Amino acid sequence: MKNPLLTMYKKIRPFLFLPVLALSACASKQDLLVVEDNLKKLKTDSETIKSQSAVSYSDVQQVRDDVSRLQGSIEEISHNNRLTFGRLGMEDSLLVHKVDELELRLQKMEQYIALAKEQSPPSAAPLQQNDTVQSAQKPSALTDAALLEEGRERLKSKNYVASRESFGLLMQRTPPSALADQAQFFIAESYFGEKWYEKAILEYQVVIAKYLKSNKRPEALYKQALSFEFIGDPANAKARFKDLVNVYPDAPQATQARKKLQ
Repeated sequence: MKNPLLTMYKKIRPFLFLPVLALSACASKQDLLVVEDNLKKLKTDSETIKSQSAVSYSDVQQVRDDVSRLQGSIEEISHNNRLTFGRLGMEDSLLVHKVDELELRLQKMEQYIALAKEQSPPSAAPLQQNDTVQSAQKPSALTDAALLEEGRERLKSKNYVASRESFGLLMQRTPPSALADQAQFFIAESYFGEKWYEKAILEYQVVIAKYLKSNKRPEALYKQALSFEFIGDPANAKARFKDLVNVYPDAPQATQARKKLQ
């Protein structure tokens, strides 16, 4: 005989779990909403992080570019400094700043001067009377350019003493003439033309040491080197040829100096 209570329980048992299932369903929907909300927040945070990362990357790249430019500037400055110091070193050689070298050169110059005093210039001619009269009549009337041209014409005529008078008047002007470096160079040329090489060396040195920006400086170096050659001083001649090539590598005289050094 079946128990009525058991039969009733079996009939109503399926309905006992309905509230639990309903509660579970409600809980699952609530969790889903929370998860969706968290997912949205994560997406938003992810986008924000991406945006911030892009800005940070741009900043980092900008810093890298700035560092690269600074490194390039530093390298360029270093390169320019090396060139400047190299040029200054060569100028030191030209201006004879080293004490031991200066003493040696002074001794040789003194020897050249002593020798020059014992010798009379081979082709020196007395100042012609006409030149003397001309110079006495109009020394101050001539412009700087006219005095320079007059001296050069006399130099071409091998009237060396008269040419030096014209160049000397130009160099005595106050304020100093802009053509003074040219006059000094041609004074040296007059002694070179007379083959008075010891004196020419001294006069070319004035151009080299005093007129640093003169366009006659490369030629003065070359002619001074030749003068050293002619008096039998190959060491100083070679030193001057090297100075010319180093300081004025593009000058026409540098090509001739290179041939001398070969």
